[in-house]
Amino acid sequence: MDSGTRIAVPDKARHIVNTIQAAGYEAYVVGGCVRDSLLGREPQDWDITTSARPEQVKALFPRTVDTGLQHGTVTVLQDREGFEVTTYRIDGEYEDSRHPREVAFTRNLEEDLKRRDFTINAMAYNDDKGLVDIFGGTEDIRAGIIRCVGKPAERFGEDALRILRAIRFSAQLGYKIDDETKEGIRELAPTLKNISAERIQTELVKMMVSPHPDYLREAYLLGVTKVFLPEFDLAMETEQRHPHHMYSVGEHILHSLSAVEADKVLRLTMLFHDIGKPATLTVDENGITHFHGHAAVSAEMAKKILRRLKFDNDTISMVSRLVLYHDYGNDTEPTMRLVRRAMNKIGEDAFPALFQIRYADMCAQSDYQREEKTRQLEKWRMLYEKILEEKQCVSLKTLAVTGSDLIAAGMKPGKELGDMLQKLLEMVLEEPSLNTKDQLLEKVIKIKD
Repeated sequence: MDSGTRIAVPDKARHIVNTIQAAGYEAYVVGGCVRDSLLGREPQDWDITTSARPEQVKALFPRTVDTGLQHGTVTVLQDREGFEVTTYRIDGEYEDSRHPREVAFTRNLEEDLKRRDFTINAMAYNDDKGLVDIFGGTEDIRAGIIRCVGKPAERFGEDALRILRAIRFSAQLGYKIDDETKEGIRELAPTLKNISAERIQTELVKMMVSPHPDYLREAYLLGVTKVFLPEFDLAMETEQRHPHHMYSVGEHILHSLSAVEADKVLRLTMLFHDIGKPATLTVDENGITHFHGHAAVSAEMAKKILRRLKFDNDTISMVSRLVLYHDYGNDTEPTMRLVRRAMNKIGEDAFPALFQIRYADMCAQSDYQREEKTRQLEKWRMLYEKILEEKQCVSLKTLAVTGSDLIAAGMKPGKELGDMLQKLLEMVLEEPSLNTKDQLLEKVIKIKD
């Protein structure tokens, strides 16, 4: 116990702790909020642990919600803000690599902290006692280590999701995983098959948007991706012998992840942009590897994997579209016409992201033709910005005539009207100055005649 360490607990959380203590029970803020406070981060949630039973907690506060009474958890409401208050407990046998079959309440704080996953998450605090750190969490924070509380095989055997959480915390904090903890991960990685796709998705996204998304390499080395993302393992084991590349497909993916903004869609795009390369690998007579058509294959694989991991439809649609077009125009000198057509084809919503994606892709390649690639990408960007500046039309959304205009001009609703709008858009993509109502209606008359 360290009575010298002080943590700035918010007033509402402190009020709950003090109220429980005043009633003769123990109470502490616990877990992630303590860890984040020691790291100088703003905690997202302030969880509280107590020796009081759920019914005793409920009796102390006017507004509570029964969020998990069987596991000892009551949510205490303070001005519409909820704080989870959980009774000290000892978990019984785990039956599904995730949940204990039963829990037993205890009045011993150490017993409660003992069941938690990692030392950095097994600390408690209140203003009276100070920091309670029985398992060396502060030492592991100073050393930058993720270490299980007690025996790793027991902790991962209780909850297989902790395997991914270990790697995710490592990626978020830039910490190394303790060797014994690594061995536990390696041994019990296959049990991840018992974890729901939704929970795996949550951990994967947190890892992807962390400061170290390339720590996915550790997941591969420890046999973790083999369980939920075997396509990545194939990428790690696929060489690229080509002047444009210096890494295997998987290592190229890992390097590209670190070169793009920490945004969910952008990071997922880089994760999957070359995932189809192993399936399209050919080797020519000089031993050079080629991956013709890999973008389309990668896009289809991305859709399949994202569906398997239960991502939402909007994310699946945007990521697969960006993967499909991630190297669009790489080997073409851009012109205003070409960029307008690319914007129309790819979509105005997705097109701006391609600059970051192509840059990250290039950063993870060899230096071969790097200057030329950079110069060409900058041309694409300049032409795109000019098109925006001049408000040139690249889709039906900004075409100067609408279906209503064509109906007013005598056309009947239906396929013919849709075809006409598409013909007019094609003209405007070729020659932006035609995008006025009068000129386009004149074109309609000529086409009809």
